Amino acid sequence: MNENEKLIQTIIEAIQEKKGRDIVHVDLTGIETAAAQGFIIATGSTPMQVTTVADSVREYVEKNAGQRPFNYDGYQNAQWIIIDYGNLFVHIFVPDYRERYNLEQLWADARINTIPNLD
Repeated sequence: MNENEKLIQTIIEAIQEKKGRDIVHVDLTGIETAAAQGFIIATGSTPMQVTTVADSVREYVEKNAGQRPFNYDGYQNAQWIIIDYGNLFVHIFVPDYRERYNLEQLWADARINTIPNLD
């Protein structure tokens, strides 16, 4: 497993640990114009859960993969929090924001890997 795959797996585990749902990995490695190698997108049911999941990602990834994000934003209203790991961006949405912005459709030419919910 290369470092990027390890980071992706660690992020997914952190999201699942706090019951984040509907996780997808949008693999952008085959798209030359993409600003990143991929996105991980997940849903939290409320702004509080979105915050909890985002905190879990930041703490779990630092502890288990030794990486801190370059930046993060969205905690003010916690409808959509983004965490920037350089080549990989983590997006955590409340359901209506995820539906409205529909990043999976925006990058429909990417390879999309759906992660089953744990329950």
